[in-house]
Amino acid sequence: MDEVRPNNGPAAAPGLASLFPPGLQAIYGECRRLYPDQANPLQVTAIVKYWLGGPDPLDYISMYRNVGCAAQDVQEHWHYISFGLSDLYGDNRVHEFTGQEGPSGFGFELTFRLKREVGETAPPTWPAELMQGLARYVFQSENTFCSGDHISWHSPLDNSESRIQHMLLTEDPQISPVHTPFGLVNFLQIVGVCTEELQAAQQWNGQGILELLRGVHVAGGPWLITDMRRGETMFDIDPHLQQERVDQGIETEGSNLSGVSAKCVWDDLSRPSEDEEDSRSICIGSQPRRLSEKDTEQIREALRKGLEFNTKAALPPINSQKQGHDRPQSRKDSLESESSAAIVPHELVRTRQLESVHLKFNQESGTLLPLCLRGRLLHGRHFTYKSINGDTAITFVSTGVEGAFATEEHPYAAHGPWLQILLTEEFVEQMLGDLSELNTREETKLPKEYSWPEKKLKISVLPDSVFDSPLQ
Repeated sequence: MDEVRPNNGPAAAPGLASLFPPGLQAIYGECRRLYPDQANPLQVTAIVKYWLGGPDPLDYISMYRNVGCAAQDVQEHWHYISFGLSDLYGDNRVHEFTGQEGPSGFGFELTFRLKREVGETAPPTWPAELMQGLARYVFQSENTFCSGDHISWHSPLDNSESRIQHMLLTEDPQISPVHTPFGLVNFLQIVGVCTEELQAAQQWNGQGILELLRGVHVAGGPWLITDMRRGETMFDIDPHLQQERVDQGIETEGSNLSGVSAKCVWDDLSRPSEDEEDSRSICIGSQPRRLSEKDTEQIREALRKGLEFNTKAALPPINSQKQGHDRPQSRKDSLESESSAAIVPHELVRTRQLESVHLKFNQESGTLLPLCLRGRLLHGRHFTYKSINGDTAITFVSTGVEGAFATEEHPYAAHGPWLQILLTEEFVEQMLGDLSELNTREETKLPKEYSWPEKKLKISVLPDSVFDSPLQ
């Protein structure tokens, strides 16, 4: 449980700076530079610190009043800054100290800018719990965030009736990266967005949508301030943005989304259905073979790391780093050498070539198939569906992707519960025509069946209830 109190820490007593943790002091110094007249901001603090067994990873969230910038048409707002994703202490109580040259802790802290309502004299505290929730995800998953990432939240950020139900992440426009004794700290700003804006970011890329939001004052403006009372999407405000910017961007640049968690399964139709060992459907009383640690990491890479636009596509290498969507390399989130990009299947699990496969998706996952084909495979990239109900994964690869165990001669290949499907450009174009109805935003009557007998491929789009049942 958190409590709100005035900050009586090192910002209020610079003469006692040596008594305070150096990482904390370094971030406070940047806050004092930005807010010299607010030495003692209100602060939400974890009553029981995470390193003492408490549930909240962030030790503190400071809340400042920002007057905005009239010259840039930036409105007054509340500015929230977290303390705890980076290494505040340097004694391994929370983060392993790896030296001054690398990232401090996870390498970043979170910020948030919330529009100040007329007559509001104190900042709302709900953003602090939102930031704690994101921090819990980072600590539990060990996945870091980067600018351009999107976060599907599926609920109003303030638990109201607001349309702002998801988030994008970007660099904070005012806070500079801080070099602490324990490494570098960047500041990633949370930006609240509507469902339609999240979908556009998923289908194109987060950075492109953030740039569009900066150009629409009521949707964020230059500093991307979140207005929870915003009732219109930026596409409602300027309908041309969808077709002229987003759709055209996908067509020319492709999509940065390299994978999603999904409700999906696959079946090997080239084997008898009673062969439970090789079926990917979940059956009562049977336990699917689990992916090896290497393969699990490989799928995580495919989900979390896309491909650079101007380099030859390759499936990401097996390593222990956690990656996001297409992004520049960093010292914490760096790929191993490109020469090691080929998949190395675990020797204890045989890779099998399949003659015929049946893919099953729920509606949300199925509607992403055109994006997978148009925004990824036609640009020489790959796309992975990772099941939320187990280890099953389906990776579509183009002929331009190196390191795949699916080939043009054997386009369907399985490695344990991980299926790869290699599609030629000609077949992708054919599938896009056949799956065109999935592009509509309207609800599609389910189930839907699509079949390409000459390719021995079948795809079903099924209701969620099918995947929620132990029998599929």
